[in-house]
Amino acid sequence: MKYIFLPLLLAYSVAVADVTGSVQITDGDTVKIDGIRIRLHGIDAPEKNQRCKKAGQLWSCGRVSTEALAKFIDDQLVTCIGDSTDRYKRLIAVCYVDEIDLNAAMVDSGMALAYKKYSLDYVVNEERARNARIGMWAGNFIDPWDWRRGKRLENDVVTEGERTCCKICHHHGLLRNSPRLCQVMACWRNV
Repeated sequence: MKYIFLPLLLAYSVAVADVTGSVQITDGDTVKIDGIRIRLHGIDAPEKNQRCKKAGQLWSCGRVSTEALAKFIDDQLVTCIGDSTDRYKRLIAVCYVDEIDLNAAMVDSGMALAYKKYSLDYVVNEERARNARIGMWAGNFIDPWDWRRGKRLENDVVTEGERTCCKICHHHGLLRNSPRLCQVMACWRNV
């Protein structure tokens, strides 16, 4: 009987965690500390390869979002406090550098949106960024959750050499070397 409880205890200990350490930044809303993947609670940042439009020009808002998180962290120790995991087994957490809430800072900077599907914690931060027209709010963009489903800005043309099959195709069992199948599913993304 004791063997049944051990896996449950281990799974619970990962889901309820205060994790502190140096981070590896995956993108604007995901980090890794000591091998633990952490999704920033209540926010959604543009995907690494996502582009936005400002003053008629496309710009790499996904890359800039990742860089913004890196600037907020500035090689300092990060503490993430979470109590649940998502379907990808990432810890869902609010992360801090000293007393600075990184989740809020990303939304305040306009480089992430409040992820209202899961939380209303950062809606006021998003309204401030939108009203100030900073970050992505300075122009046009596709919400990250829609971008992951294949929606793109008008004139966001991708050349053949820039194409790669997206995570959605992988999820459905299609391979990166099956570009025709991915194209049919309309889930291309920029590299």
